Amino acid sequence: MTNPIDALIAEKGVLLADGATGTNLFAMGLQAGEAPELLNETAPETIATLHRNFVDAGADIILTNSFGGTRHRLKLHHAQDRVFELNKRAAEIARSVADAAGRKVIVAGSVGPTGELLVPLGALTYEEAVDAFAEQMEGLKAGGAEVAWIETMSAPDEIRAAAEAAIRVGLPYTYTGSFDTAGRTMMGLLPGDIHAVAEGLAEPPLGVGANCGVGASDILASLLDMTAAKPDATVIVKGNCGIPEFHGSEIHYSGTPELMADYVRLAVDAGAKIVGGCCGTSFAHLAAMRKALDGHEKAVRPTIETIVERIGPLRNKAATPTAAESGEGRRERRRARG
Repeated sequence: MTNPIDALIAEKGVLLADGATGTNLFAMGLQAGEAPELLNETAPETIATLHRNFVDAGADIILTNSFGGTRHRLKLHHAQDRVFELNKRAAEIARSVADAAGRKVIVAGSVGPTGELLVPLGALTYEEAVDAFAEQMEGLKAGGAEVAWIETMSAPDEIRAAAEAAIRVGLPYTYTGSFDTAGRTMMGLLPGDIHAVAEGLAEPPLGVGANCGVGASDILASLLDMTAAKPDATVIVKGNCGIPEFHGSEIHYSGTPELMADYVRLAVDAGAKIVGGCCGTSFAHLAAMRKALDGHEKAVRPTIETIVERIGPLRNKAATPTAAESGEGRRERRRARG
């Protein structure tokens, strides 16, 4: 498999991924309850404008409008029989924008969770999950996506199923978890354990990391754990733009362009190789992030205290392994068995 990410990192050092798809599409007319993926057919110019604005703001990687593109998510909108064409169209739109950029812009096929629980917690088998992700990725590949960008995941088994699907389809892949529950994913995965999820598969990921979550400070805390666990890995961090706040019936995010610029500097100092924004990150935020990235020389690795001082308090407590997950716990079990 080709590796467009490493090639561009070799050229630029650190890459800037794009910002929020949903937040910006709502600002561009998407209505609550509508499936963004259907806009690939009904309003392709809106999606092209979304990508173009991110490219103009300085993005090196743009994610296709296909986050909910599995049959399990599309069935909520009676579109489960249109998986291939909707994903292919999503990639084609992003591809056309990237090809017109005048510089290298990577088209990453966004692949979100199915919304189903895998056996034994739910009814979806591992094999069915692989098949569903592969169906989506076939469309993304046909439309010109260069990488399967597996994101906002909670369950290690679902990440692995999506990774296996990418390998089957012949797409290089990345994956990111959402560490939004006491510093872990909702299904209990620790940030430092993210690297091991795809161990033993035929092809390793091009990058792993975190996205979404609860705010910039918390995702930077997760980043410290991920880069400490494997300092030479290509680690991705794509954090929310501050904290969501309700203004009446609308959600607004507290992050300013200045805060997101400092988040970028801290992310680079903490070892991230790909930095972007998730929920709430507008084109203006991303432009500030691009300027910060271009003007920053990697500095001393930050501490949690530094992050809190510059970005604000953690919303969750930091992730801590249990005794059973720690090396000491494993040693105790080995001694007991001996």
